[in-house]
Amino acid sequence: MLTNEAAQHVIYEIMKLYPDAVPMMRYQNPFQLLMVVILSAQATDISVAKVTDQLFKRYPNPQAVIESSPEEIESYIKTVGLYRNKAKYIYKSSCQLLEKFDGKVPSTRKELQSLTGIGPKSANILLNVAFNQEAFAVDTHVARICKHHKIVEENATPKQIEKRVTEIIPAKYWGRAHQSMISFGKEICTSRNMKCHDYPQLYENLEEVDPTDSIDAV
Repeated sequence: MLTNEAAQHVIYEIMKLYPDAVPMMRYQNPFQLLMVVILSAQATDISVAKVTDQLFKRYPNPQAVIESSPEEIESYIKTVGLYRNKAKYIYKSSCQLLEKFDGKVPSTRKELQSLTGIGPKSANILLNVAFNQEAFAVDTHVARICKHHKIVEENATPKQIEKRVTEIIPAKYWGRAHQSMISFGKEICTSRNMKCHDYPQLYENLEEVDPTDSIDAV
């Protein structure tokens, strides 16, 4: 496993490759993002994007959801993987929003994770993207990158990956790092035919990395 300084260097180099990376998710408010996050689990961005326009139009708020049914929600998202479970999650979480949070998506980690279908990764995405809070989400791309580049051990859990990354880079970079790593994971450090060897700057002189290195200097 890399030293803290070397691991930080690798993450910063990935951020330099994608300095303008932004969330690809389409949403206009925290509730829409909540539904997108639920739909995104084990699904492609393309499949989710295809259903959101009609979904948002039919269900503009939690009240509209609970006046519907999981079965009706299924009809809007049936092209997305695991759609039956996700329809139930959207319905149940909407009920919880109305029962516990006056119909509004909460902005704390504990409250978010109390919602059906929202785990640590989803909560971190909502905190960072919807509420502009410092949080680092670990999805499959981030996990693959961190393991392949020895930022963490091969058997590291998502919680361990989150802990490691948030310990070695400042909190103000967490959101940027997450977005850059997603782009890097989709285009370069892919699950098949990795192209990381085409970017030697990730690996060069790791023994001589300046511990005061900052992405802001780039």
